[in-house]
Amino acid sequence: MVYIVSWQEYQEAAEALYEKSPNTTRYCVKWRQSTDGAGKLVLKITDNTTCIKFKTHSSVFLNRFDALNLSLMQKMQNRRPTQVSIAPSTSQVAPSASQDVAAAASVPAPSTPSGGGVKKKKPKKKK
Repeated sequence: MVYIVSWQEYQEAAEALYEKSPNTTRYCVKWRQSTDGAGKLVLKITDNTTCIKFKTHSSVFLNRFDALNLSLMQKMQNRRPTQVSIAPSTSQVAPSASQDVAAAASVPAPSTPSGGGVKKKKPKKKK
């Protein structure tokens, strides 16, 4: 087991390991809360022959961790990141836009949240 210190190196190594053997690669995430209030995040990826680990106590890595998870999940689902397409020609936009406006006008918007939003008061305990 190798702990990689640099996040960039870990991300590249993890994605390369998954691309090398996608059927046998496992990805494990551990979060351990310590008594002093600080936490430890340990990421591990292995394919039964190579094991790569990354450990941090910093919360700065959470956004990077989310990006790595998204990237690996897209690869696991065999999807590519969706790209925003450029606006279609005007002949296709006009009919659908008028239908969307008519559909939105016919459906009233709910004025309150569906969950109710108000907690029921608990009765007082008898002595």
